[in-house]
Amino acid sequence: MEMAGIGKTLRETRLKWQLTLREVEERSSQLAQKWQNPAYRISASWLDRVERENRELSATKLIVLAVLYGLSAEQMLGLIPSTDTDNKLDQVSAPNSTLLLVQGPLEEHARQWLPDSFMAETPPETTTLLHSEPGMLPSHYRRGVIGQRDHMLEPMIRPGSIVLIDTQKRTIASRREWTHEFDRPIYFLITRNGYASGFCELDRDADWLTLVPHPLSYESSKRWRFRKEIEVIGTVAGVLTRRLN
Repeated sequence: MEMAGIGKTLRETRLKWQLTLREVEERSSQLAQKWQNPAYRISASWLDRVERENRELSATKLIVLAVLYGLSAEQMLGLIPSTDTDNKLDQVSAPNSTLLLVQGPLEEHARQWLPDSFMAETPPETTTLLHSEPGMLPSHYRRGVIGQRDHMLEPMIRPGSIVLIDTQKRTIASRREWTHEFDRPIYFLITRNGYASGFCELDRDADWLTLVPHPLSYESSKRWRFRKEIEVIGTVAGVLTRRLN
């Protein structure tokens, strides 16, 4: 499939994200390596010619640019939108500058996991896994809310915050896999008495899981028998925080 006459659109989109031609080349090279297919690499010189001369664009290159610019095919070219939503939250490219989300793909993706009633409703007393609405999120993502009485990760994550949970990532990371508290994975868990969220540690035999508070929190560590008294739902992939007073 070839797409012609879209050079101006591609250039305007790239400039909106404040990306240089060289930065697009670097990011596409990373995707090509990740997807193990050199055809996904886009050279700066080739993209410059496409933008200036409205050269034809293959479906392969279109896919790469759509991912890098955080745009669907429909938004770029008026094509039929894709029905595959499982990777949407992972594919949105981060801008080079801070943006106010008024409209566009980032605003749409933010609304996917932010409940409309977030600011209006009073958060629950205890940490809760929110109901999953069909089609609202990719199938492996869930949303949770940190309860008003849950101070395990305060001040990093305040009570009342909404967390986005990736249920495909449930393995407890070892100490060698992170270097500081902002790099350390945060987990969302279920116990016999309800839900919990925080840093986690496993003993040598993986028999006991310890929920570890933030160093500045006044909460104490909590311990359960792993997979008998507590299970990992997933890893926290995003946090939307707010003040309760």
